[in-house]
Amino acid sequence: MVAELARDGRLSVRALAERLHISRANTYARLERLRTDGVITGFTARISAERAGLATSAYVSVSIEQNAWRDVSARLRELPFVDHIALVGAEFDALVQVRAPDNAALRDVVLEQIQGVPGVKATRTWLVFEEFDGRGADWS
Repeated sequence: MVAELARDGRLSVRALAERLHISRANTYARLERLRTDGVITGFTARISAERAGLATSAYVSVSIEQNAWRDVSARLRELPFVDHIALVGAEFDALVQVRAPDNAALRDVVLEQIQGVPGVKATRTWLVFEEFDGRGADWS
């Protein structure tokens, strides 16, 4: 069920039941259990950032002062154009994906906003030239 929904989150319960060869009532019950258990956290549309006006992407590594992660992560989540934040085990502490309309906006996000967050010690930016989707997780 998870694999089918990962491929097409817009499937109706009826179509999902047909694909899984189970009753609609059983499909609905399983779907509700997956949502209640937190396995399925929501249904979203996949957006082309470039076509939506966010043509410039970058990954920004962020070094954070010790014990400041909670405050820094809360502030980073509030910044415009920050798409994803990951706490990592590396020579830096977090990896932030930024999607901005242009280089000027990217510059502002990195040099003014991210570096301006109290607790941020340093950043390093990698500009993304092109992106590709992978196979994704194997939910089967």
